[in-house]
Amino acid sequence: MQVLACHPFGGAESVVRILSTGLRERGHRLHVVALVDPEPTPHPFELAAREAGIEVISLRVPPRAYWHERRDVAVLMRRLGAQVVHTHGYRADVQAGAVARRLGLPSVSTVHGFTGGDWKNRLYERLQERALRRFDAVVAVSRPLVQRLRSRGVPAERIICVPNAWRRSGDALPREEARRLLGLADGEAVVGWVGRLSSEKGADLLLEALARIAEASVIACVIGDGPEHATLVKRADTLGLGSRVRWVGVRPEAGALFRAFDAFALSSRTEGTPIVLFEAMDAGVPIVATRVGGVPDVVSEREAWLVEPERPDALATALGALRADPDEAARRVRSARQRLEEAFRIEPWLDAYEALYQRLATGQPPVLG
Repeated sequence: MQVLACHPFGGAESVVRILSTGLRERGHRLHVVALVDPEPTPHPFELAAREAGIEVISLRVPPRAYWHERRDVAVLMRRLGAQVVHTHGYRADVQAGAVARRLGLPSVSTVHGFTGGDWKNRLYERLQERALRRFDAVVAVSRPLVQRLRSRGVPAERIICVPNAWRRSGDALPREEARRLLGLADGEAVVGWVGRLSSEKGADLLLEALARIAEASVIACVIGDGPEHATLVKRADTLGLGSRVRWVGVRPEAGALFRAFDAFALSSRTEGTPIVLFEAMDAGVPIVATRVGGVPDVVSEREAWLVEPERPDALATALGALRADPDEAARRVRSARQRLEEAFRIEPWLDAYEALYQRLATGQPPVLG
């Protein structure tokens, strides 16, 4: 049983979809439980998962009805005969993880990253870290996350590092069609940015970098939404960017639109193993990314331009270098696609999770000695 509290889109949601699809194809019986808001309309994750052939069981529980949620999760675990419970994100780790332990079921969490931020997020992360110490296994998607988990008291013998893998969910749209759907003109040099508009993703750093690029024909296309949307729009206006930033909102089909971009910028302050990098690599878009979390394990200077976090000047310089040398950009694009195909194949990744589930289900230690 996979359990997660859903955002409209994101890395964890993509991992659950890819993992569930692969396990189903290998003949395993699985259930995906989505903890979603109580409104009756289908959540974007539900729609995307069902389009991929994955049945989603949605638990719609009122805000802060935590004991109600645990009761409903317990009912599902018993009724569906769960043998291993796999959670994603702090809410599922705390809620479903506790239920699995009470029922005596093996539990594993995949830690996709920590966001930091305000006091509320930091409190949630402390609760999550406390819960993770009691899981039978904890998967970290990058080496820096392994170190953080150990420093927060998660036993080293229960931690396994399994970086994310890539599986294309559909064909990328041709450049002209993708640009038409995003409302982009032919003569514009477009820097794409895709993600949740929250502090850890660093969209503000992209705005600061764009303000340092003098050419008015260089614009940013921002796909996504989140709690900082209004603040970021106001900051763009203050910087005098005006129409140079296109806020296109949430696009469930974002992975198919990357060929609309002339460059892709990942300006995050923290990351695990970002799925959006795989999407850019697959689409053949030159990449500028901050050197944080698992990013350097995905791309090096052979495949992308890497810059230090919190450095919009460095981000602007890298974007300028990319535009000034199209031959070098093309070379790094080719290297990135080759690395994606060789280092992030789906089958070894599924093998790792399948072996982990089997060890947990038979009472063996999660990490082989």
